[in-house]
Amino acid sequence: MTQTLPPTSTGPMSRVDTYFKISERGSTVGTEIRGGLVTFFTMSYIIVLNPLILGFVADGTGGYLGGGPGDGSNLASIAAATALVAGVLSILMGVVANFPLALAAGLGLNAVVAYSIAALPDMTWADAMGIVVLEGLIILVLVLTGFRTAVFKAVPVELKTAISVGIGLFIAFIGLVDSGFVRIPASLATPVELGIRGSLDGWPLLVFVVGLVLAIVLMVRKVRGAILIAILSSTVLAVVIEAVAKVGGQPLDGSNPKGWELNVPAIPEGGLVSAPDFGLIGSFSLFGSFGKIGVVAVVLLVFSLLLADFFDTMGTMVAVGGEAGLLDEQGNPPRTQQILVVDSIAAAAGGAAGVSSNTSYIESAAGVGDGARTGLASVVTGIAFLLATFLSPLVDMVPFEAATPALVVVGFLMVMQVSGIDWKNYEVAIPAFLTMILMPFTYSITVGIGAGFVSFVVIKLALGKVKAVHPLMWGAAVLFVIYFTLGPIKAALGI
Repeated sequence: MTQTLPPTSTGPMSRVDTYFKISERGSTVGTEIRGGLVTFFTMSYIIVLNPLILGFVADGTGGYLGGGPGDGSNLASIAAATALVAGVLSILMGVVANFPLALAAGLGLNAVVAYSIAALPDMTWADAMGIVVLEGLIILVLVLTGFRTAVFKAVPVELKTAISVGIGLFIAFIGLVDSGFVRIPASLATPVELGIRGSLDGWPLLVFVVGLVLAIVLMVRKVRGAILIAILSSTVLAVVIEAVAKVGGQPLDGSNPKGWELNVPAIPEGGLVSAPDFGLIGSFSLFGSFGKIGVVAVVLLVFSLLLADFFDTMGTMVAVGGEAGLLDEQGNPPRTQQILVVDSIAAAAGGAAGVSSNTSYIESAAGVGDGARTGLASVVTGIAFLLATFLSPLVDMVPFEAATPALVVVGFLMVMQVSGIDWKNYEVAIPAFLTMILMPFTYSITVGIGAGFVSFVVIKLALGKVKAVHPLMWGAAVLFVIYFTLGPIKAALGI
């Protein structure tokens, strides 16, 4: 008897499945959409935070990014451009690289651009953004020539595992700090403390704890969408609490330590839709900085941005790929070249849009933790960012305290990879240890990677195993030594 097979579906969902390899990677369209939304809600804070970092700093001529007197009237245009670039680049990452990695303006990098570049004498914001564009174009050249990919593949598997674990610790720490669960004590008696004076005091901390417990319980019970459910439930709870208790936000003077860390959760009074202002796009001067601060200073600034961008993304894609189970035996994700190309374009695009270098976000691991395995999740995140240019009041409803439990949970999932390191082999265990602890302790992925690279090379050199170190690892270690000593180098050059 001949069995008749059902006709193969050629509908839109089937084509989406085939293009993104959704079924092949053990996922579903619904799971990818949910994971993309989780990633968006976990990193959407950048729409609010990037304008606060860039918008109130005067450049070397006294001007403010986006124009205006520095009273906050320029923040809306910075927010709109931030969301626009994040949306376009996240979609590009999903379509070109098919990897669940979203991008947005890089935290840390934006502060460097604001306080260490734009604020230099005679520099303008356009000049500072021109340096960002130059850095992005140089990285793009390094990718297209295969150099960046070659450096990535030269890193030993053990160090790649350590990078992933270190980032897990780092994002868990970010979640605890951004929620206020861990904070710098007012007395400065210790570097950090639990909550307020060692106590979990205030409604926002209750929201964080409820969200964290809910996420953990749903996750161990294997409920689909556990992280997204926790974020949305915590947001609803936060809105209700704010409506009843009128908690308010935390002003910079510290007068309301029990307030919300960033967004004050409330139903928008002026409606959910607002017209975006994209006037900031194209606000950069590619070579204007050379005449203001000199060639040597520009080169050093580009180098410092480049090295941070170069290795931050390497660590991020390893961590996200490891959590998604997408790495090969050498610890490399699929379509590495395409991932790095899009990330390099993002660096230049962020500068060209006037919102600082864009880079891959480790918060993408939250979406992966909720099941995302393909680039469709990044496309969903990107679409959400584009909608946020019009729906910024809705984004403002989600407070840090509701979103950050996702980072703690995903941090745990990533740290589980620590068993892949041979802790009895000091040659890899010590570099791995330094990589892991220095990421959260210095609040920098780049510093952790650099410490691991340098210590790995030094140990091999001390043991006379020079040939066991890839030549590109030697080069990277030397560059990190320069990076770690940029302060004295600049001082010696009078910069």
